[in-house]
Amino acid sequence: MKDTEKFLKAAHNGVVTVVFEKLHTKEKRIMPCTLNEKLSNGNANIVKYEPTSDNFVVWCLDKDAWRSFRASTVLEWYEGEPKQ
Repeated sequence: MKDTEKFLKAAHNGVVTVVFEKLHTKEKRIMPCTLNEKLSNGNANIVKYEPTSDNFVVWCLDKDAWRSFRASTVLEWYEGEPKQ
């Protein structure tokens, strides 16, 4: 994934959509997520990431739960809700 710092900043500010390939099934997943306290109804705690980390934990808005993905499986990400 490119621009991890930009991704984290965007996720803390609002909704980010991550398109990635599931690790075991290779299925494409489009996940709206956030690290914003208000948008997660208080569930998104401050998460610290190592600059070399490949694993990201985010609050998934369509599942209303914590989910994770690996940066190496990300096909694209963008700010805002999923594109129609």
